[in-house]
Amino acid sequence: MTESSSTPLLDTINIPADLRDLKLEDLPQLATELRSDLITSVSKTGGHLGAGLGVVELTIAIHYVFNTPDDRLIWDVGHQAYPHKLLTGRRERFGTLRQEGGISGFTKRAESAYDPFGAAHSSTSISAGLGMAVARDLKHEARNVVAVIGDGAMSAGMAFEALNNAGALGSRLIVILNDNDMSIAPPSGALSAYLARLATGKTYADITGFAKRLTAYLGTRADRSIKRAVGHARGFVTGGTMFEELGFSHIGPIDGHDFSHLVPVLRNVRDNATGPVLIHVITKKGKGYAPAEAASDNYHGVNKFNVLTGEQTKALSNAPSYTKIFGQTLVQEARLDDRIVAVTAAMPSGTGLDLFGEVFPSRLFDVGIAEQHAVTFCAGLATEGMKPFVAIYSSFLQRGYDQIVHDVAIQKLPVRFPIDRAGFVGADGPTHCGAFDVGFLSALPNFVVMAAADEAELKHMVRTAAEFDEGPISFRYPRGDGVGVDLPERGSMLEIGRGRIVKEGSKVALLSFGTRLADCLLAAQELDAAGLTTTVADARFAKPLDEAMIRRLAKNHEILVIVEEGAAGGFGAQVLHFMARDGLLDIGLKIRSLTLPDEFTDQAKPEVMYAKAGLDHKGIIAAAISASQK
Repeated sequence: MTESSSTPLLDTINIPADLRDLKLEDLPQLATELRSDLITSVSKTGGHLGAGLGVVELTIAIHYVFNTPDDRLIWDVGHQAYPHKLLTGRRERFGTLRQEGGISGFTKRAESAYDPFGAAHSSTSISAGLGMAVARDLKHEARNVVAVIGDGAMSAGMAFEALNNAGALGSRLIVILNDNDMSIAPPSGALSAYLARLATGKTYADITGFAKRLTAYLGTRADRSIKRAVGHARGFVTGGTMFEELGFSHIGPIDGHDFSHLVPVLRNVRDNATGPVLIHVITKKGKGYAPAEAASDNYHGVNKFNVLTGEQTKALSNAPSYTKIFGQTLVQEARLDDRIVAVTAAMPSGTGLDLFGEVFPSRLFDVGIAEQHAVTFCAGLATEGMKPFVAIYSSFLQRGYDQIVHDVAIQKLPVRFPIDRAGFVGADGPTHCGAFDVGFLSALPNFVVMAAADEAELKHMVRTAAEFDEGPISFRYPRGDGVGVDLPERGSMLEIGRGRIVKEGSKVALLSFGTRLADCLLAAQELDAAGLTTTVADARFAKPLDEAMIRRLAKNHEILVIVEEGAAGGFGAQVLHFMARDGLLDIGLKIRSLTLPDEFTDQAKPEVMYAKAGLDHKGIIAAAISASQK
């Protein structure tokens, strides 16, 4: 240490090069300070906390041993990268985390040279890292490539595709498996059980005890001795490990919170590895903060909270969330039909299916982070007369699109797709924005595509999906709370392809698809007052369209404004395509189509994002008035 012992070590670290000036014995103090700083910071902003707390020592050790950013460090998903951001020149801006104009909650190439690959969805790190390693070899360069992937993310097929390819290519790639026995939800599947057996077996105990004894006895000479111990460790595992069968040298499990283990192993791999290496590291999600360690999800994602008690700030709202309404309604329908089953890709609480699982544990299936498998699994269930609801966020559903096309739509199988996080999602930014599902589902034959305008409509759509057996059907709804409408005792069965007129007018028609309906109604009040009497229609369906209603709106109004919370190419495109076929574009009607902007929009409060996109009531009014003046 070059600073006074009274100066916090963390205050002396601006970039990892500063960290490398410390002595090994200083690192535990730095970890304590970094963990405290992380807790204090996230308590003020909210965000992903538990995963970051679990990798504090691992993050420090990686930057201590490797020459980042020249050595490439790729974090899978990115929500465990908060300690990494604090150590790589972003500590002063950390108070802006996930806020408008602030730093992202995930890794982002445009934000820092220390983020060589952006990530917010899971299981991409090994593929990206292998690409970087191969590029390095082709350019005859010398650098390390390190990919850190969590045990939950290893449940996705893409991770194994990358492992298989990396083993075959033989390029020098370092993969660190961060095994904390907990992703967002309790782990599921054979891989989790396999890792647990590795981590709790006699082999791990033998290696750990041996390493500790070597370190205590040999001190600074431990590097060389641990290198030999690790080299012999594979022989303790009868027949080798699954990773070795894929072509990787496998080291571990090792204690991910013990620098005397982490640093020597990382140094030895850095200096001696010649091909792909997997280091299995055991960590504890939420480590060092009692409320996080005690929480069932280990404080994966949190609102602002009281540091002393861990109590989170709750948003003030009289309306339930759309997610909760969906979960409760599915339980209601499942009580009446034992063929209803629910499937989640490692997101039971995020999708509301935890409520379903509490009542019907044998009818809820968590397949892990495996959206492709989830979709085809549901297709199989549907062939046998079951009624599967596969609840996946809009942005995650993109990962299963080929299966939706090939395994569901072509075979016209009645798989139900509840799509949460439709539209802007606020602090999670562009990676989680639900922009594209309407476009990519509406393009498919045999699909019914719905969007709920409010929480009552969501109840209707859950029941409609439950009773519809003629093919695949989807319904989308946003993140956050409903608008506070009265809820029916039970949802009604909607007539497929039939919208509704919510308010009558004569000059302007506002055709809404989704929860922009509330803003359309506000806009209609002001347009009425301005002399532009306005009809408001809730389309309900993007496919099949209510052609009769659209025809009526087009023929009986001077202006038609189409409003949706999705990308261009979705609902508006379906409407305009029908109108072109029907000759409705030739009758002198003034048309405006409002969509999400053709860009990936950075994080802000959702209401701010919608206002900037021209999709709040003021933007809708402006579009109608602009059309009236031309």
